[in-house]
Amino acid sequence: MQQKLWQKGDLSKSDLAKQVEFFTVGNDRELDLQLAPYDILGSLAHIQMLSECGLLEQKELPLLQEGLKEIYRDIQNQRFEIGASTEDVHSEVEFRLTNKLQDLGKKIHSGRSRNDQILVDLKLYTRHEIEQIVLKAENLFNLLIHLAEKHQDTLLPGYTHLQIAMISSFGLWFSAYAESLVDDIDQLYAAYKISNKNPLGSGAGYGGSLPLNRKRTTELLGFENLNYNVVYAQMNRGKMEKSVATAIASLASTLSRMSMDMCLYMNQNFGFVKFPDELTTGSSIMPHKKNPDVWELIRAKCNKLQNLPAQFTSILTNLPSGYHRDMQLIKEDYIPSFQTIKDCLDIAHTMLQHIEVKTDILYDEKYLYLYSVEVVNQLVMDGIPFREAYIQVGKDIEAGRFNKPSKIIHTHEGSLGNLCLNEIVEMKNEVVKQFPFEKIHQKLSALLA
Repeated sequence: MQQKLWQKGDLSKSDLAKQVEFFTVGNDRELDLQLAPYDILGSLAHIQMLSECGLLEQKELPLLQEGLKEIYRDIQNQRFEIGASTEDVHSEVEFRLTNKLQDLGKKIHSGRSRNDQILVDLKLYTRHEIEQIVLKAENLFNLLIHLAEKHQDTLLPGYTHLQIAMISSFGLWFSAYAESLVDDIDQLYAAYKISNKNPLGSGAGYGGSLPLNRKRTTELLGFENLNYNVVYAQMNRGKMEKSVATAIASLASTLSRMSMDMCLYMNQNFGFVKFPDELTTGSSIMPHKKNPDVWELIRAKCNKLQNLPAQFTSILTNLPSGYHRDMQLIKEDYIPSFQTIKDCLDIAHTMLQHIEVKTDILYDEKYLYLYSVEVVNQLVMDGIPFREAYIQVGKDIEAGRFNKPSKIIHTHEGSLGNLCLNEIVEMKNEVVKQFPFEKIHQKLSALLA
């Protein structure tokens, strides 16, 4: 049986030890598989720094580098697993390296704790996952802008309190969600900045006496800066995940709200949009049904994601400084949340690629009074005070003599006739270009070269 990194004696025959391990490890092995490539990257940067600081002999570095890169290739080719007798990804990597290089493999842990290892793994993983989310959000954004351009003149009822309110358009509706995504990406950038600081070298949270060069690993891993204070580096665990979860929750809120609109608009009482049969589901008893199951599941999954910040807050509440095992529980919901939001972005994109909108909605007489504000505003432009115009139009409606105008003219920024799509696209581009994705790719590629 492999010995734990923290183990000092033989616990292999202890039933109590086995029970404690089962309870404390939980599903960490499965989750750590997703962190495995980042554990290798962190170790490659760490050993290069150790060598430059004179803590590894010159001849030892290439042997360790090749050993780690071999494990990395196994991970990429799905030949890596964390054994049942191994506690976590850090242990598995060190055990494999030690089996290959004997005592030399044990040197990679110099100047590190499992505490700062998991921190750097999570930060590298988070950077990668945020990049994937941004790319998928940008993909959905581009489709929404395309649909807004295509349907900018297709009128749609606008609602307040779920009551018929004012004239809207599909162009306005699609571009509203596009602009919402811009703010969501902006929140992701704020979370990315918190994630893009290097905790490596903080050890168990109090540093150490080895002459490490923490700025060097910061440079090698492409981090923007250090978590300088070693105590805060550990306190940042949980805080980082909460920040990222808040950004994901913002994006989830956009998708959830869009999904609710879609469920309403597909309803026969609205009938504003349609989707191909293969994108809807039927009923086992009602042959006419075309259910919006995809949108309903997006809504439900995204509503679950919106709960994550509160859930993480409850775990972190009243924890003192330093590391505590409570934080392990955050990982159980944090890591799967990335796949959930990416899946929702992908399927929302697929659905909207096949949307069919109704072009003659406002011809229905029940939407006549959508035009009431248009008539009020026309009277205002003719010199009648607004309150008098409002009362006059109200009386015309009550008397049944209200007539809608022959045309509507909206010219101000962001209105029906002036969607400002180019400006919204430029806002998105400005946000996205703040992410240093290319710089980080170059740094990590150099580590693996």
